[in-house]
Amino acid sequence: MTSVTGYRLLMESVRRAGTDVLFFLEGGPLMEAAEVAAELGIRCIDVRHEQAAAMMAQAWTRLTRRVGVCMAASGPGTCNLTTGLANAFIDCVPMVAIGGSVAVSTYGRGEFQDIDQLRMLEPITKAAIRIYAAERIPEQVHNAFLRALSGQPGPVYLDLPADVLFSEVAAETIVWPTFDLTISRNPADPRRVEAAVALLRAARRPIVLSGTGALFADASEAMAAFLKETALPVFSTPQGRGIVSEAGAQTPLAARTRAFREADVVLAVGTRLNFIFGFGRPPRFAPDVRIIHIDIDPIEIARHPGVAVRLQGDAAEVLAQLTLALAGAGLPQVDRAWLNSLQAEHRDKQERGLRAQSALDQTPIHPLRLCAELAALLPEDAVLAVDGHVILNFARQSMATHRPGHRLNSGPFGCLGVGVPFGVGAKVARPALPVVVLTGDGSFGLNAMELDTAVRHSLPIVVVISNNGGWAAATHAGSPGRDLGYTRYDLMFAPLGIHTEHVTRPDEIRPALERALACERVAVVNVITDPKVDAKTVAFSTYGAI
Repeated sequence: MTSVTGYRLLMESVRRAGTDVLFFLEGGPLMEAAEVAAELGIRCIDVRHEQAAAMMAQAWTRLTRRVGVCMAASGPGTCNLTTGLANAFIDCVPMVAIGGSVAVSTYGRGEFQDIDQLRMLEPITKAAIRIYAAERIPEQVHNAFLRALSGQPGPVYLDLPADVLFSEVAAETIVWPTFDLTISRNPADPRRVEAAVALLRAARRPIVLSGTGALFADASEAMAAFLKETALPVFSTPQGRGIVSEAGAQTPLAARTRAFREADVVLAVGTRLNFIFGFGRPPRFAPDVRIIHIDIDPIEIARHPGVAVRLQGDAAEVLAQLTLALAGAGLPQVDRAWLNSLQAEHRDKQERGLRAQSALDQTPIHPLRLCAELAALLPEDAVLAVDGHVILNFARQSMATHRPGHRLNSGPFGCLGVGVPFGVGAKVARPALPVVVLTGDGSFGLNAMELDTAVRHSLPIVVVISNNGGWAAATHAGSPGRDLGYTRYDLMFAPLGIHTEHVTRPDEIRPALERALACERVAVVNVITDPKVDAKTVAFSTYGAI
């Protein structure tokens, strides 16, 4: 009778679940597990900090639509996963996190690195599960992957005690699951679809809102068919951008404020009506706006009692239902002049913005000029990860996205430091595509050493730093802890074998970016930008009751 260890069962289960990449930082009691992973052909990307492993898995998942896996040692290693997992939890990204822990037999006795990891992970995951018997590892891994994918997606944590990992069981006694991760794509109740269609047909100024749920439902084609039938404008959350290419007339992003305030019917597709959309309430929207909400999770829809029609189901399936019901009839009451005015406002603001950006020859460099130069060089299929505050807002306003999942940022959790890890995870997922990280200098510093990870694993990302010498704009000068100084990040990272550029004048931006994009190595472009400018944006929080 052949025996098998718990750590081998763990990695064989992960491999059977379809995982071919593992983001981790090695340490006990999981070192042998990593060795088995490599033996099984899983690509092992070892990081410099565990939070980066979780962030890389998140970006990889967004690009592949598969369940990303990260792993950390016991105690502080698993503690360090929490920031990245919290970000993925708020962002509704399906992942599985594996943490080693002390032996079950010594829990609570003051063992080395003994801490209750389940209680730490429970609030920031869909489920936190400790495995007590090695023979149940395949079952629990399979269940974890399914939990991550089902309903509203999110991360699941598996806790692996040392004695479970190192125990041996008879291989012949293991019951292996099928590892079928197919999730049913459920349509909505036909009666509610009819109600939604009636509301849309009576609407004068309807719009569409789209979010991450549409991304993970692979709803791009269904959305395109719906928009072709209705000719409605669509606006996406920052993380949902690219479901529809922003080069077309149906994405008048620069007119979103007026569109929101004047819309009489809003079709929300796979997105939460959170702070990004003003909770679906005035003053962001009209007091009498009627909302049709499509979401896989009925609880998410129920957060907003004012929703007129609740369509629980898969975003792609429900969009197809709506398109079929509207086929040939369209939306007869829509005010086409209003739709045209949104497009005209968008084009006018875009043209004025482009003229203003190209005319920005000031020194220090305006962040908008940096965005314009970068946008002009990136192909439509490039993956762009944006990290920070000032530069994130300027990029959001001025740089378009054309492919689903190809725009990455910190999302609704507002987690700074995601840029470089996101870039690394994206490059692992899409090695043939250009991957660029546009980051503020403060955010860059949080996970800057993951550039070493990129170098060691031959992942040629380009990191463009908008270096304004501090956290946020100088309008906050005098605030304790704001000033960082204009660090020469190019000099810091050149010894790692990284291609580096230092840019201080506008006419230097494009040549430096061109060299970085063409060098086929990890590259850092350190751009000194104006500390006095700030991007206008809707306030993230009122810091009070609403």
